[in-house]
Amino acid sequence: MSQVFTRRTGLTLLAAAAAGLPTLAAAQGAPRAGQHYRKLSQRLPASPGKIEVVEFFWYGCPACNAFEAVLQPWVKQLPPTMQFRHSHIGGRAQVKPHQRLFFALQTMGVEHQFRSAIFAAIHQQHQALDKPEDMIKLLQPLGLDVAKFNSTWAALDPKGMGGVRITQADKLAEAYGLDGVPTLGIGGLYTTSPSKASTGEQLNALQGGQRALMVTEYLVNNFGKV
Repeated sequence: MSQVFTRRTGLTLLAAAAAGLPTLAAAQGAPRAGQHYRKLSQRLPASPGKIEVVEFFWYGCPACNAFEAVLQPWVKQLPPTMQFRHSHIGGRAQVKPHQRLFFALQTMGVEHQFRSAIFAAIHQQHQALDKPEDMIKLLQPLGLDVAKFNSTWAALDPKGMGGVRITQADKLAEAYGLDGVPTLGIGGLYTTSPSKASTGEQLNALQGGQRALMVTEYLVNNFGKV
């Protein structure tokens, strides 16, 4: 029998209950492939050891912005069997400047410092943040090293060698078969999302996010068994 509950999962279930969300077991039993998550036909190449969870997102995505409220506290309490990272999608022209911003800040090791400010600027202050000068105007007062940002931004020119990192991220998103964001890729084998994990239910953004994390924990705890 597959393992459904651990102490770690219990913590998320408590948070879900506090948010008024029925527990997964009470609502519908164990998550089901094809309904609450998708299993890839073949596992993507993965490093041995910890199971990696990747959040594919876009700064300009309203659902990604809403997901932050439950995702970030969860990331701070990851168990030792799991590692986590963000990956910004590309694609449409309006998305690409945000993707380049993400990878510039990530390369500098400071994306986590400015993440909430970027989401707030786009979704609360309605800034486009599609030009480097606008990004600098927002982030410099918050401590951005402008000279380092400019050089890093230039190095990530998609037409040059610096664009390799962005290309790799795009290929990973394609390999996972994303059909929207936010999406969580789990160990190169599964995907789920707030909308996918709450299929058939009418949940708000907070509840849908909690449900996606519950499904993610279930898949990590039962990796390769379901």
